[in-house]
Amino acid sequence: MFISKDRTAIIKQLKEYLCYLKDIGIKEIPCEARVRGQGSGGNSRTGVSPVNESGDIKPTLESVKEELGNCKRCKLYRTRTNIVFGTGNPNARLMFIGEGPGEEEDLQGEPFVGRAGQLLTRIIEAMGLKRDDVYICNVVKCRPPENRAPEPDEISACRPFLEKQIDAIKPKIIVALGNHAVHSLLNTVSGITKVRGQFSYYKNNIKLMPTYHPAYLLRNEGKKKEVWEDMKKVMAELGLEVPKKEEKGLYG
Repeated sequence: MFISKDRTAIIKQLKEYLCYLKDIGIKEIPCEARVRGQGSGGNSRTGVSPVNESGDIKPTLESVKEELGNCKRCKLYRTRTNIVFGTGNPNARLMFIGEGPGEEEDLQGEPFVGRAGQLLTRIIEAMGLKRDDVYICNVVKCRPPENRAPEPDEISACRPFLEKQIDAIKPKIIVALGNHAVHSLLNTVSGITKVRGQFSYYKNNIKLMPTYHPAYLLRNEGKKKEVWEDMKKVMAELGLEVPKKEEKGLYG
C-alpha cells in the first residue's frame, strides 16, 4: 500500500511521542467517550490532539495539565498550596502572562485573583472584554515564597509547560506583564521600561506586547496611563473599538 511522505512523517512523530510517554511513566492514554467541545482543541471523535502543519502533535490544555501533574520539578513544590495552571478561553485571541502566583492565587489555585488580579480584570473590562474571553497564566505555576521573584532554575523548569500552553491556545497576541514574563518569552535582558509599548514577536509568529505588571501599577499609579496606551495598541491590532473616554475604573 502506498503511504505518502506526509503521512509517514506523522506516523513517525506519533511513534516518537508514544515512546516519550512511555519513558516518563505514562502507560496508557485515556480515550474520552464524550464528544469534546470546541474549546478542547481535540479530535471530536477520537479525543486525540490534532497534528499541526509541521507534523508535530499539537498539545491541548488538558494534555499539558496532565503532563504537568503533581509537579515536583523544582523546589517551589515544597512551599506551595496549589499549582496555579491558568484560566480562561482555550481559544483566546489574547493571552496575558504574568510572573508567578501570589498568596491569594496559591490558596485559590487561580491566577490573578488578588489585588493585582482585580486591577487586571478592570483593564480587561476597559478593553471591552471579560476574563472568560482571554487566557491568563504565569511564567511559573507555583508561588515563590514571600512572593519573591522566580529564580532561573524555577523558570527553566516551568518553561516547557508555558510554551505548550501557548502552542495549545495559539493566541493572536500575548501581553507579557512585567520583567520576568518579558525576559522569559523574548529571551532578552532588557528592562521593561525599555521595551514596553512596542510589539515584538514570540517565536516569530505571535505578536507580543510587553507592559508593566498590575502589581507594579498598584505601587506606581502614574504608570497606569502608559499601560492603557499599550492596551489601546493591542485593541487596535485585534480590531476592537477603542473607547473615546478613558475608563475611570482603571485610574481610580
